[in-house]
Amino acid sequence: MSTLLVIAELTGRDLTESTGELVAAAQSVATDGDEIVVAVVSDDPSAAAVSAAGLGGDRVITVQHEALADMGVGGFEAPVATITAISNALSPSVILFSKSDFGTNVGPRVAVRVGGGFAQDCIGLRPGSDGRIAVTRPVYGGNALAEYAFTGDRVQVLTVRQNIFESTSGDTRSPIESLDAPAGVGEIRARLVETVAEESKGVRLEDADIVISGGRGLGGPEPFERLQALADTLGGALGASRAACDAGWIDHSHQVGLTGKSVSPNVYITFGISGASQHMAGCSGSRVIVAVNKDADANIFKDARFGVVGDWEKVFEGFQAAVEDLAVS
Repeated sequence: MSTLLVIAELTGRDLTESTGELVAAAQSVATDGDEIVVAVVSDDPSAAAVSAAGLGGDRVITVQHEALADMGVGGFEAPVATITAISNALSPSVILFSKSDFGTNVGPRVAVRVGGGFAQDCIGLRPGSDGRIAVTRPVYGGNALAEYAFTGDRVQVLTVRQNIFESTSGDTRSPIESLDAPAGVGEIRARLVETVAEESKGVRLEDADIVISGGRGLGGPEPFERLQALADTLGGALGASRAACDAGWIDHSHQVGLTGKSVSPNVYITFGISGASQHMAGCSGSRVIVAVNKDADANIFKDARFGVVGDWEKVFEGFQAAVEDLAVS
């Protein structure tokens, strides 16, 4: 029997949807007798642990310490030390993180601490040979997929792209246990001086069923206000290409792509985005891509199910009017 350790993803003290996706990913490669353990580390893990207990794992482990209140502060020292201690206590064969800012920073650090192998941005998992797992991840800017296998008997540490696995719930609630925080977890070299909360409204970009994205073809920052209004009408979220973000037209928190956020909405609608491979790597999981671009040879039309060649503003006006008519009716 081996243990698959899922590291819960929290926003503040609340469990995120991606934790359930990680449990589903673990279930996809677990064999008879394997145990799936969800680890919740926080300054107050009680509420998140209760939520984690319903995700279908075998048990939930919590670690509580005040140093875990501000995850990511001090070079992620506190969560890295804590998760390393959990790994040493459980001796898992696999440790799964979400591909988020937290997982991307903490995952490789934990892999080094436990002497494990590390695979980033996995979009597919399958049982391999000798109890190991094989992972599929994008390469060459998302233009190709490659499968990798872990060798030896080292811990397999990986981050899983969000919105790839569908979160499920268990028939029974998993028991919740607690572990003591490791010695010295609060002795970090950096201290939180100030927190500036970013104002946000509506659905999170990563969780949206509909995403409206704009690119360099929009010509400036003002059109993004119109796209935001359309996204609000549709109950969706606003995205952008890296070029638009780098130009200062919109905040980088809206960036979709290889160096931005990965989205997998039911519908992904783009205006003025050429479809560079780096951008498509972040939206390739979309069920339907709709593209509007004046360049008939734009790369995005290769992946779009529906495409319109023309001036984005003229197309947008007609599309917005149709959406408003449907909303009224």
